[in-house]
Amino acid sequence: MPAAQSQQTPHLLADYRPYPFEIRQVRLDFALDPKATVVQAALDMERVLAGDLVLDIGAGVILHRLAVDGVDLTPADWTRAAETLTIHAALPARFTLQSEVTIDPSANTAFEGLYLSNGMFCTQCEAEGFRHITPYPDRPDVMAPFEVTIHSDLPVLLSNGNPLREEPGLAVWQDPWKKPAYLFALVAGDLRAVSGEFTTMSGQSVDLNVWVRPGDEPRAGYALDSLIRSMKWDEEAYGREYDLDVFNIVAVDDFNMGAMENKGLNIFNSKLVLASPETATDGDYERIEGVIGHEYFHNWTGNRITCRDWFQLCLKEGLTVFRDQQFTADMRSAPVKRINDVLTLRARQFREDQGPLAHPVRPESYIEINNFYTATVYEKGAEVIGMLKTLIGDDSYRRALDLYFDRHDGDAATIEDWLKVFEDATGRDLTQFKRWYTDAGTPILTMTEDWDADAGRLTLRFTQSTPPTPGQQDKPARVIPIAVGLLSPNGDEVVPTTVLEMTEAAQDFTFDGLATRPMVSALRGFSAPVVLKRDLSASDRAFLLAHDTDPFARWEAARELARDTLLAMIRGAAPDAEYLAAIGRLLADPALDPAYRALCLKLPAEEEIATAVSDAGGVPDPDAIHAAREALASEIARSHQSALEAVYQDSVLTGSFSPDADSAGKRSLRLAALGLLNHIDGGEHAAALYASANNMTERAAALAALIAAGRGDTEVKAFYNEFKNVRLVIDMWFMLQPLNTEPAQAVAVARGLAAHPDFDWKNPNRFRALIGGLTANHAAFHAADGSGYDFLADWLLKMDPLNPQIAARMSSAFDSWRKYDPARQEKARAALDRILATPKLSKNLSEMVTRIRNAA
Repeated sequence: MPAAQSQQTPHLLADYRPYPFEIRQVRLDFALDPKATVVQAALDMERVLAGDLVLDIGAGVILHRLAVDGVDLTPADWTRAAETLTIHAALPARFTLQSEVTIDPSANTAFEGLYLSNGMFCTQCEAEGFRHITPYPDRPDVMAPFEVTIHSDLPVLLSNGNPLREEPGLAVWQDPWKKPAYLFALVAGDLRAVSGEFTTMSGQSVDLNVWVRPGDEPRAGYALDSLIRSMKWDEEAYGREYDLDVFNIVAVDDFNMGAMENKGLNIFNSKLVLASPETATDGDYERIEGVIGHEYFHNWTGNRITCRDWFQLCLKEGLTVFRDQQFTADMRSAPVKRINDVLTLRARQFREDQGPLAHPVRPESYIEINNFYTATVYEKGAEVIGMLKTLIGDDSYRRALDLYFDRHDGDAATIEDWLKVFEDATGRDLTQFKRWYTDAGTPILTMTEDWDADAGRLTLRFTQSTPPTPGQQDKPARVIPIAVGLLSPNGDEVVPTTVLEMTEAAQDFTFDGLATRPMVSALRGFSAPVVLKRDLSASDRAFLLAHDTDPFARWEAARELARDTLLAMIRGAAPDAEYLAAIGRLLADPALDPAYRALCLKLPAEEEIATAVSDAGGVPDPDAIHAAREALASEIARSHQSALEAVYQDSVLTGSFSPDADSAGKRSLRLAALGLLNHIDGGEHAAALYASANNMTERAAALAALIAAGRGDTEVKAFYNEFKNVRLVIDMWFMLQPLNTEPAQAVAVARGLAAHPDFDWKNPNRFRALIGGLTANHAAFHAADGSGYDFLADWLLKMDPLNPQIAARMSSAFDSWRKYDPARQEKARAALDRILATPKLSKNLSEMVTRIRNAA
């Protein structure tokens, strides 16, 4: 590995020091121009500690003027180095720092700071984008009220807060609430508003606007409805009221993230705003609802209370993810939402914990902060909040959150502040619980049972251990809430859900007064983000699948049956009869929620099976895993063809399309049946559905099934011709093909699509669609000839000079390379070394690939 790539100085949590100046007011003036935007800033400052005045400033910011209280400074009064500007001039206790700079939004392909997206000016300042706009202490603990003046001939000029003045060519916005620079936002363009109104619980009227490009107005209504429901839910569930006169959302095509919670002016990737039955799937609708909620909920958990430094990122993100999960659970099916959240956690966060990218929920160091917007910070951060709530109960949780909002409103807080609130509200000592924030890795929880028939006593024995992760070899015991229930031999619940609080490396829990030996339903609701190991036979799991009263545990039994069946089939066994029979019973139970049944029918992903093989000490063979999964799906379809046909027909919905949870659940069950039947009917059901579907949910699923069946060329072309002017649908078109093509041909398909005239790879959505579609095709990405690795490496190197954030995030597909056979490892290593040998690699991509390449 080229040594030069590893010589980067990390930022350390231990090095945090408060900023020596307070900013009492920020005044910004923008004269917008695509190539030469002039930004004037006036910062009213006051010294609060000893230390130099150091500002952050991006390399592309051209400094024209710097003054203190109107007196111009000379270049001898400051030093500019890398991305900092240090002022040496003598400063009074209170002063106004003025600056004038020029920036080029048209050249900003990294989409950090102020940039152009198809003629629209837009900003993205989290985490460190504001320094690319004007010199400023670009850190989250420096908070100030902002007043912003915008000069432009564009018809819509937006910024944070409330509008003070609006006239042709000019707009003035004032945000009365203190905020860090990462929450600053500005948008200017030719936009149309889909508008509404919300009255808060104290009677304040709030104007709501979803701003979109002309022609997109019909697809913005669901986003507005989701916003209104989010505002109402946050008042009812958390007592949090909105605090400005207006709330604006803007849909942007070119955006590195999903969305951004800027105070009063949320900027969204257009794929998370625009939806219609003809262009968006049920999954798109649910994601729009969830992300609209997430960004709105940040108004309190992220904006009114922000994080002291970027090491505390989980403080705002973990809590807000937990809140948006609660919101979606209340809007839809709580059990289905919980299962989907666990699927995401296991697919993304467990994978991080098991590889070279493992890090604590609160990391202690980073080189590039944008590389730590991870599943560990977000999804595992949310799980930690959920465990706290489980341990202390709903009422205590609400008291603690009320205290948190009262105590820290207007603060830049830390994890220590957060935990202290819970200690003060409940009287608990959370010193040990804090390890969930400071220790990386997924704990392995092992459970054994001891039954004393004479005494009627069941003893559950648990041990916990956490494997070593980079930089952390030894992990002490954590607090683990383990939710269990006991079922009688006839399926009745004899002990309802009980939370066992484990605090030791090994611990026993006893249940007395039992007439017969019960079946244990363990880790109900996935009460902790751990891997549970216990000895259960196929018949035991089939019993839990049939009788468990906890929806998550019941689904888990189906998942484990499927996983064990696939592992056995890889070794040459026939499909397990117990599993096939259990699937038959599931199909025959119309009382179950359709969305829940659909989840139970879904087989584990190939990556999940590869991890299971590796965890058992084996070496995964991607081709064998793919073949076993295809064979099991075919056997399920053959064994239960008539039942699947019945489910498919019975789930047909009539009338106009509705994205509500019940309708979406019925469609999900129908499409789960379609996916299984597709393995034995050569795509006949899919072809008929594609021809008759009146919504994108069914149309896209049918197209994916046709591609998987090896027949769909006509439909693929027809789909493109019908939607070639609908950019988000064409993103889907680019993704579906490499994802669903037989692995042996998928890389070639991806290469062909990369040469398509509509592959605008500079657009993050289009790039993620194609590259992500291939890397999600497990056997194709891990092709034995290394072609998947080479394809990804080629495109990472092409993207990196323009948009390092996107390149770095997509590089994580390499993170599991060491668990495969030596030949594949050699090819992956060569691809990684080729990336690291490239001159002028960004620190974003360099950090990620170095960590992946150096994995033990």
